[in-house]
Formats: sequence, structure tokens, C-alpha cells
Amino acid sequence: MSDATTLDRPRAAHRDAPGRPTAVVTGIGVAAPNGLGARAWWDAVLRGESGIRPLTRFDATSYPVRLAGEVPGFVAEDHVRSRLLAQTDQVTRLNLAVAKEALDDAGVDPADLPVYAAGVVTASSAGGFEFGQRELQALWSRGGQHVSAYQSFAWFYAVNTGQISILHGLRGASGVLVTEQAGGLDAVAHARRQLRKGSSLVVTGGVDSALCPWGWVAHVAEGRMSASNDPDRAFLPFSADADGYVPGEGGALLVLEDARSARDRGARVYGSVAGYAATFDPPPETGGARLGAAAELALADAGLASEEVDVVFADAAGERAADRAEAQAISALFGERGVPVTAPKTMTGRLSAGGSSLDLAAALFSLRDQVIPPTTGTDRPADDCPLDLVTGAPRTGVRLRTALVLARGRGGFNAAAVVRA
Repeated sequence: MSDATTLDRPRAAHRDAPGRPTAVVTGIGVAAPNGLGARAWWDAVLRGESGIRPLTRFDATSYPVRLAGEVPGFVAEDHVRSRLLAQTDQVTRLNLAVAKEALDDAGVDPADLPVYAAGVVTASSAGGFEFGQRELQALWSRGGQHVSAYQSFAWFYAVNTGQISILHGLRGASGVLVTEQAGGLDAVAHARRQLRKGSSLVVTGGVDSALCPWGWVAHVAEGRMSASNDPDRAFLPFSADADGYVPGEGGALLVLEDARSARDRGARVYGSVAGYAATFDPPPETGGARLGAAAELALADAGLASEEVDVVFADAAGERAADRAEAQAISALFGERGVPVTAPKTMTGRLSAGGSSLDLAAALFSLRDQVIPPTTGTDRPADDCPLDLVTGAPRTGVRLRTALVLARGRGGFNAAAVVRA
């Protein structure tokens, strides 16, 4: 893993050494609970508009938790070819729509590239969960002859990478990362590695969806969801009233290119992925979360000092202990209230593998527009979370050149990425 640094031996800082490709973002596609499409989503974020509402995908009245972030107005037939509908899950259909938006936004036609120059690296947490549930129900209620042949791959974690690759002829180095909420950053980092190995373009990030009874039971069983039925008060990261998270669906896919290739074709550039690191928490009984170490190592990878960071996009778990640990990690690196911190995911819920790539898109739009989006719901951080949390309304009149994005996935995964204007 040439990009990831280890906890014990951070690599020497560098600023894209001569001959080492710089990874730049030239296209962004989004599906989120508060907006389908990048422009609609970003406008909603700046308005402070939440997409967290009572579930409509299935009848959740018998469950203790009934709020979620569902992507609005998504009609699969408008985005996916008819022949693919029978073989795809909701999550794959969302991925296909978002990948097309990202490629269109980048102004690139993969057919114009050398055959193996472009690939796909996505993150996934559950694969086609809803498809799998339907086929298992058919198996047990009607028999094996009623199970779709497409079940053999439609449920699989790598199916989104595969379907995007097939549809757009992206035959280069590809893959899938499974690290839950950290996955969106980990996928982008792996895509950056592929650029350094010779690829010229990679579609990367994460879009996730498992809003079906099978997926919902998994969330409920973990016991970390907010029990509130008030959409405005259910997900309150860093608040003294925080009592859990709200799950959602969606995310973002980015077109990542070698800067030279992007320049040669006259592409518009949102920013560069300047640094990245991943760390792993030790067993819970030994203590010592390592999100802060990931942030330090990502800055070292980017060749930047902490004072050069203008805004932090927080993981924002919405659980008191996890929020406190993240706030302590941020304060240790930047000082108490030493850097603006925001969590626009309060308007979408936590999107599993799609969450951190959506934060990465938000960071790039923030650098472009010179505005920090707000954290909604939370009026002020708790006393044990000494952060300069942007709440209420977007913060303007700031100079933004560098953003740090943090993410944590179930099982001890930590990831941090640095993007620069």
C-alpha cells in the first residue's frame, strides 16, 4: 500500500516529487438524501436542508427506529438501461447514475482513452443487500427455481465496480474496498495509487444503500442508532444531547486523473488529493483510538503542517464517547477551537461507504466556493468537545485552500485525506 503510512513510521513529508503524478479531481457525481445530483445536493447543503425523514422504502412501524436518509426522486428507469434493471440492486443503480454524472462533469469520454488507461475503484459496505433479501425470500418461500440467476453477482461487494466498468468500457486496474464509513476515502487513495502506477483516470468513491428490512435489522442489532423520531433532533454530533446516528443511502463518485493528463485535455480541476493515511484501532480492551494519528500522517503525506489546514470535515459519529474521542483528536492536532470544523452529514445521516466520499465532495466544493457548510441540529458543541463547530448557517469570508476529511468505519478503521484547491 504505497500511499498509506503506518502508525509507527510515518514517511518523510513530500509535495508530489518530480515524476510522481499529482492526483486531481475533475468530475463529481452525487446522490444524497437532500439532493439527487451534485448541484441539487450542494445547494441544499448551503441552505441547511436536511434529507432525514421517516422511512418510506418499507413499513418500519414495527421497528424501534424509523428515521433514515433516502435519496429523493430517484427513478431507476430514468438512469439505468432497461436490460440492467433485472440484474441490479438499488445500490448499483445509484452507482451507475452517479458515475455517469461524474464522467459527464469531467467532460471525458472513456472511448477516447487508451484501452487500459482508465479503471474503477469503489467502496461498498453491504453490496446488493435488497436484491439478496428478495432472492432469499424467494428461495425459502417458493424454491430454488424461483431465485434469479443474477443473484450470483448482484449481491456482491464488487458489483458496483464491475457494472460501472462494463457500462463505460473502463478496463484498467480496478477494485473495491470494504471498510464501512472509511471506505470512500480508502477507495480514493487506492485510485491515487493506480494513477501512480500508470493509469490516467479512475472513477472512485462510494455510494451505498441498504434500506431494506434485512439491512435495517443489522443497524438495529448494533444498538447505535438514535431512538428519536424527530428528524431535526435525531442526529446531533458533538452535542451533549447526542444519542446515536441516523443511517442513510447515497454518496459521491469522483473522477480522479493524473494532473498532466487532465491538463493535456484542458480539463477543469476541482482540487488535488494531496495526502492520505489509514490507521487501525487496537482491540477495545487495550484502549487508544488512532484517528488522530491518521490525521497527522495524512498531513505528513501531503507535506503540510497543521496550521495550513483551513477546515476539517469531521467523521461525526453522533455518539457521545466517539464524538468526544474525535474532538480530542482534533484539539490535540490544532488546539482547542483552533480550526473550523463541520459535519454536513447531519443533513444526510451516515451513509456507510458513501459517507466519506460525499464529505470529500463537500470539501472540494467548499474550496471552490470559499464557504464552509453548516452542521445542522447541533446548536453548540458539548463542553467536552471543544471545537469551533460551524453551526446554523454557512461560514463565509474565509480563505480556504486546504481541507482535512476524517472518517471512521466499524471494526476500527480510520482514514484521513487532505485536499487542496
